[in-house]
Amino acid sequence: MTAALELRAEHQAQVVVVGAGPAGAATAYHLANHGVDVLLLEKSSFPRDKICGDGLTPRAVKQLIGMGFDLDQPGWQKNKGLRIKGAGHTIELPWPDLATYPPFGMVRPRMELDELLARHAQKAGARLLERTSVTGPLLDRSGRVVGVMAKPVDDRGRKTGDEVSYAAPIVIACDGVSARMAMALGIERRENRPMAVAARAYYKTPMHDDEWMESWLELWDGKPNESNQLPGYGWIFPCGDGTANVGLGILNTSKAFQNLDYKQSMRSWLANTPEELGFRDENLVGEIRSAALPMGFNRKPHYSRGLLLVGDAGGMVNPFNGEGIDYALEAGHMAAETAIQALARPVGPARERVLEGYAAALDASYGGYFTLGRVFAKMIGNPTFMKKATKYGLPRPALMRFTLKLMANLTDPRDGDAHDRIINALSKVAPDA
Repeated sequence: MTAALELRAEHQAQVVVVGAGPAGAATAYHLANHGVDVLLLEKSSFPRDKICGDGLTPRAVKQLIGMGFDLDQPGWQKNKGLRIKGAGHTIELPWPDLATYPPFGMVRPRMELDELLARHAQKAGARLLERTSVTGPLLDRSGRVVGVMAKPVDDRGRKTGDEVSYAAPIVIACDGVSARMAMALGIERRENRPMAVAARAYYKTPMHDDEWMESWLELWDGKPNESNQLPGYGWIFPCGDGTANVGLGILNTSKAFQNLDYKQSMRSWLANTPEELGFRDENLVGEIRSAALPMGFNRKPHYSRGLLLVGDAGGMVNPFNGEGIDYALEAGHMAAETAIQALARPVGPARERVLEGYAAALDASYGGYFTLGRVFAKMIGNPTFMKKATKYGLPRPALMRFTLKLMANLTDPRDGDAHDRIINALSKVAPDA
């Protein structure tokens, strides 16, 4: 829609951020913390749930620490690392001890995490508007984004008032996998990038305060044999509140991707876990729900005509491990820094050069690594490769420590060990995603 000529003062800002998930809340926090007038628009009201594994790797933890969160408070479930199960083996891999990242991860349900982040941005000075569903971009005569159109809605998403314009010289889209803002500008999903679907549920379990997150490389429907192996990979992430987040995921590189009954597969897998862990229907809290994971920069460019993409809207999920919160938080910080510098430039070519630098910075930070992840995603979609990798890889601790660093993208850029240097070198020589 073409920009309106006059807007009320409360409908104007220096930056409009669409979506108050981790990406949007982090972006708004960093902007507000630097004195920028930012409007943060969220279609739901808090608290609200999002389908996610709830796991926070040391990359995400670093961002939370940098935002001033006290992670020693109740509700933050710390973990030592990853316990991996497969091919009859179990191995515990502590998070690496690095100068760049803390040596621990966390679990916090998205029902709580997203509100904590959004309120944190609000306390920093962001103007948070809940129940405000953005319907599309506001464009000037040249086709540049100069704001958004939005409608007030109730908790069921039903319109409760007239459509409203919110204007800003910079708009940052953090609207998740739907990516409505990007789609409105013709920024389509890249079909040659990996996608995954993940299903998750919460179960009451005595392992709710386990010090390790678990990853299951093989899922069985009955006794382990080739005919009983289920497609996909599983996780158990203890929440520390009496429950664990349990789920499974499958990549579109798997032949079973289109034909998997996620709910039934989860129940079949969990029925063959030890009964004392409690992963049975009588301990299910809520329901099993599923969502898509857009991976490896599957939507580009990340900047176009006044609009920056952050988080799932830009396909910023790690193809190695399905983690998206850490990249949402990091990219939100990068987008905020870009906007702060751009606003200090006059409108025109000088500001545009700064904004274009956001996409270049993302490519420099993640482009090569995500390309490696795309190759990895193709490999693990092959059941024969995965069977051999699990059988021969898990009994080798040194190899698995390297694999953990690679999959979680946890290295020191300088003065790291041999594993760090190998991973960093591979990421540099790989072409941008």
